[in-house]
Amino acid sequence: MIRILVVDDHTMVRAGLCRLLDNEPDIQVVDQSGSGREAVQLCREHKPDVVVLDYSLPDLDGLETTRQIVALELGIRVLILTMYANEEYATRVIRAGASGFIVKVASTDELLTAIRKVAQKGVYVSPSIMEKMVGRMSQVKGEVPEAVLSDREMQVLIQLARGSTSREVSKALSLSLSTIETYRSRILEKLDLRNNSDMTRFAIRRGLIDIE
Repeated sequence: MIRILVVDDHTMVRAGLCRLLDNEPDIQVVDQSGSGREAVQLCREHKPDVVVLDYSLPDLDGLETTRQIVALELGIRVLILTMYANEEYATRVIRAGASGFIVKVASTDELLTAIRKVAQKGVYVSPSIMEKMVGRMSQVKGEVPEAVLSDREMQVLIQLARGSTSREVSKALSLSLSTIETYRSRILEKLDLRNNSDMTRFAIRRGLIDIE
């Protein structure tokens, strides 16, 4: 039996995933959550085999949540489920210890295949994302501009690009305001941008966020 923790901040999506998975004879949903921080705590309590984790959460993002789950050293496998078909996200979460990355437009069969493969200590990445990741190997330096950012700078970029203030990002990431401002300055310099509006346009153009 594959024991699953489902983490998605959209209640209807989470409920649908739980119904889908509970209908499988070899899968059991042990709990669900809409919060990254709560997910880490639930991993301590339930020790699931696999966490199906939405990348975009209101507190910790998928990258940070993955790191904290992996740091528990409980052998829990993380499968990122996201609407963002972006190879940069996939590359970073796999480096952080995730075992899979699948887009939400994937079929039910593909999701179940991914869960079973990850549970068996394999790695699963949606074919469309894998193709982009392989394609990046032939790209010259500079064709993936966000690649110059550290993981923390990427987190700050995404939140600022979505319209959060530096103070809000400071609270969300549990970092001082001055530290966030330092990251912001580095991001602007590395990407040759001028302000937060430029960050938003950049993130939309690169497929890092959706147009609200």
